[in-house]
Amino acid sequence: MARNHLILSILLLFSALTASESDQYFSKKISPSSLGLKKEKLTHLHFYFHDIVTAKNPTAVEVAEAAMTNTSSTHFGAVLVMDDPLTVSPDVNSKMVGRAQGIYASASQSEIGFLMVLNFAFMEGKFNGSNLSVLGRNAIFSGVREMPIVGGSGVFRFSRGYAQAKTHTIDLQTNNAVVEYNVYVFHH
Repeated sequence: MARNHLILSILLLFSALTASESDQYFSKKISPSSLGLKKEKLTHLHFYFHDIVTAKNPTAVEVAEAAMTNTSSTHFGAVLVMDDPLTVSPDVNSKMVGRAQGIYASASQSEIGFLMVLNFAFMEGKFNGSNLSVLGRNAIFSGVREMPIVGGSGVFRFSRGYAQAKTHTIDLQTNNAVVEYNVYVFHH
């Protein structure tokens, strides 16, 4: 019995030593400055999002729907993929600063409310090549909607914040919309 206890103790000790050694390779604490991170700052971005679903070259297309989607007053179950231009003014022909790329899905049975999963992919100035990731709810007929910024890349690494969306115009015949965005983001 004592021998079995000794063997078990040795195995547990070996297991603990091996686990702690492998943990050293899996994770370690580092200084933020080792990644080039500087003091955190708050940036405000302002742009217009053009969601064009009815046109010769739409920027958002439906890729899936549920069996009951077409009989639902909220189009519940529809899933769309978007590659919408982001511009400096409500005019779609104004200077483009990026694109909103991702998906949105009609996720409410009682109102028109979308689950938004998208990246604001910037292509202008100091933000060129950087992205902000949005994941949130967008009840499009509410005045101002707020969605979380859950991360980013490039200039926006380690970012967090929120995006406020306000419908500028919507054509109820075509469902094409222009949405004003004010984005507030903490980043390094």
